[in-house]
Parts: sequence; C-alpha cells; structure tokens
Amino acid sequence: MSQFDVNSVLSQMRALGAQASGALPTAAPSSASGAAPNVDFSTLFKQSINAVASQQNEAQAQSDAFDRGDPGADIVKTSIAGQKADLAFRGLVEIRNKLTDAYTTIMNMPV
Repeated sequence: MSQFDVNSVLSQMRALGAQASGALPTAAPSSASGAAPNVDFSTLFKQSINAVASQQNEAQAQSDAFDRGDPGADIVKTSIAGQKADLAFRGLVEIRNKLTDAYTTIMNMPV
C-alpha cells in the first residue's frame, strides 16, 4: 500500500475547492494587509467531498453512456474518468484516516 503525501493531497483539495467556488487556485488574498484569508476547514472539506462526488457521478455517467453504446462514448475517456474518481476517493479516505488518527492522538494525550 502506497503512502500519500498529505500536503500534496491537501493542496489538491484546496485547488478543487477553489475551482468549485469559482475562484482561481492562485488567487491573491483580498485583504490589504497580505494576511492569509480566513478559511473554514469544514467548508473546505465539504467542497472537497462534493468535488469527489461530482467526479464519481461523471465517471458513472460516462460508464453508463459507454454501456448504452452512445456514439460519443469512448472507452479511453471512460477508463480515465473512472481512474480519476477512484484516485480522488482514495485520497479523501486517506485524509479522513489521518484526521481520525490525529483526533485519537489528541484525545489520548494526558492533561
């Protein structure tokens, strides 16, 4: 089982969240002081989940179109969409596992 680079996955999630909200991933902060914008983790995580769900829905739609024999359906595009959806889902599961481990570690710390 391969290890995912958590920072890489988080940066991809941020980019997907920025795409979902309509902003560019390299957009500069809107504040004049140059401080990092206030990002709510729950919103970012929900956007990431929605992005993964939309990738899975797109892959399923392409697979269904290929199964029906639609003229525009291509096996290569269908396969790539399925692999992208699988990779995105596995990345999200890894992030969930890391968050669960971090929560468990914090809760087990002596006070």
